[in-house]
Amino acid sequence: MDENAKRMMEQLKADPAALRQLMQSRDGQALMQALTRPDNGAGLQRAMQAAMRGDTNIMAELVGRVAQSPEGAALMERVSQRLQK
Repeated sequence: MDENAKRMMEQLKADPAALRQLMQSRDGQALMQALTRPDNGAGLQRAMQAAMRGDTNIMAELVGRVAQSPEGAALMERVSQRLQK
């Protein structure tokens, strides 16, 4: 997982209000769509279950896939900037 994604995940874990605010934003909605699109959310559900057990590798893989496209990378950058505010 790259450092930016790791930092973002730690920040969201530590601040539930920031997570709620992100998920209500347009970029948060777009991120959820990108994470659930490939398999109707089954991969995201597995990633969340693993993350709750302390294994963030699957979530990092999903986020990495989103960030591979130019649109996904731009989305991840906007989400990261939103969290830094």
